[in-house]
Parts: sequence; C-alpha cells; structure tokens
Amino acid sequence: MQTGHKRKQQHELKPRTNKKSAETISNIKEEEPFPTHARPTPEECRAIRDSLLAFHGFPQEFAKYRKQRPYLITLQDKEESPHLINNCDGKNDNVVKVEEEEEEEEEEEESALDGLVKTVLSQNTTEVNSQRAFLNLKSAFPTWENVLAAESKFIEDAIRCGGLAPTKAACIRNILSSLMEKKGRLCLEYLRDLPVAEIKAELSHFKGIGPKTVACVLMFNLQKDDFPVDTHVFEIAKAIGWVPPVADRNKTYLHLNHRIPKELKFDLNCLLYTHGKLCRKCTKKSGSQQRKETHDDSCPLLNYCVKLS
Repeated sequence: MQTGHKRKQQHELKPRTNKKSAETISNIKEEEPFPTHARPTPEECRAIRDSLLAFHGFPQEFAKYRKQRPYLITLQDKEESPHLINNCDGKNDNVVKVEEEEEEEEEEEESALDGLVKTVLSQNTTEVNSQRAFLNLKSAFPTWENVLAAESKFIEDAIRCGGLAPTKAACIRNILSSLMEKKGRLCLEYLRDLPVAEIKAELSHFKGIGPKTVACVLMFNLQKDDFPVDTHVFEIAKAIGWVPPVADRNKTYLHLNHRIPKELKFDLNCLLYTHGKLCRKCTKKSGSQQRKETHDDSCPLLNYCVKLS
C-alpha cells in the first residue's frame, strides 16, 4: 500500500497490542511458513515480470519511486504491444519509458513520514480519495508540526473525503505525538540507517500500523527490498500457485519475501498490483467499481494459473 496510487489498505486501523506486533514483525525474516513450497522460482519471477512489462508497460504511477533505485536494470517496454492500456485519446498514459525518466523534471523526494501518512489515508478507500485527502491535509497544515498542534476536528475535516476521518486522524496524531515524544522532532529519516528488522519494529509500535503499511513504506519510501502483499498481489499469487491454497495474506507476505529475488521485488510488485487492478481473470474480487479493460481478453498469466476465478 505510498505511491502516486496508494495500495488499498484494509483492517490495519483496528486496535491491537503493539508490543506483540512489533516482536512479530521484527522476527519476520526468520520465518518461512511454507518451506516445502518451492514456488515461485527465480526463473518464474523473471518470466512473469517480463510478461507483465510487455503487456502493460511499467506503471507511470511508480516511476518516481523506481528512479530512486539506480541499481535496478533499465527496463525496455515494447512500444507496439497491442495490450498497452490507452485512454480515449489513444495515448499510453499508463506506460512510462523508464530509460527516458532523466528527461523529466526532477521531483522532490517523498519523505518517509509523508509516505507513512499517505498509506494510513489510503486504508479502506479509493486511490483518488486518499490522494485528495493527503493534499487537503498538506494544504490546511503545511508542516507536520501544524498537524500535531491542530485540534482533531480540523484534521478530520481536512481528510474527510478519504473516509474514516476520526479513526485516521487519531492514528496520524498518535504517530506524530509518539514520534515527537521519542525523537524530539517529526521526522522518520533516521530509519534509513537501520536494518530492515529494526525498521519494522519501529514502525509497528505506532497504533494502527500493520505489516502491509510497514512493507509499503519500506519499499516505496526507504528503498528497501520488501514485497508488500495487498489484495491484488495476494489473489494473483494464489491463482498462479505461488502459495498453497491455505495461505492467508500475512503468510503469503512471508513466503514471497523469502522466495522472490531482491532485485526483482520492486518491479514485480508494481506490475502484479497493476495487473490485479486491470485483469478480471487473475483475481477473484469483484465489486461495483468497473475495471478498465485491455484491448482484448487475453492475459499473460493464464499459462501460470492453477485455478481461474
């Protein structure tokens, strides 16, 4: 879930025992829930990354985050792929040529605290509404110190378009007050110097912050090799047999982080998330929101699927 398009978060705002969560997350690297499940292989991960890249192109919404990882290989999108998502004007707005990003105007890097709050606001709402809520919050309160000093009702008013305003406002205020009390300043950049396990433990101490929110901040804002598992990624992983049928989302997160090569995690995660939003054949989820469709009904993952919805 920190991006131009936010990963939709669910159930992470519910009260829970933070100490237990911190211990669980800090020990996450030692755990492997399905040690005998030998998928995905590195070859599978690379093949699916390449297939989805050719099908969709690299998602523009994640391009600025990829640019912060100069060690990743340059991706070559297929310019004439018939599957690229076009808008009504025939332009490939969903596609970015990563090798041409240097020509774009430099964009200010998003702070870790910005990314954490954005992810909180993305919980249980649409990407458009969560983005609007964050912009409203920053417009009403230019600094995080302003947010901390504000009355809750004014914070709620600013983020109301994102839904669950009282709960999210309380979560944000708790993050800021806890951070000020512990560090004396509203900044999470110190996390960049910590090992991943310690970062997970630090973030999980904040009320309402669950494993997927932590993983999103790690991957998008701290440039760590982590693999968030949202609904889209989870259901595709089950459909193509990357986890056993009994796997839940948390165990899927643990398993995939063990199995997927570090150098493929970022690109593969962004592409799986994008594909899950657009493809009706690879996800079981259906709802009132109509999905965009590609130019035909084919899907690059059909050959990998063990069971289609």
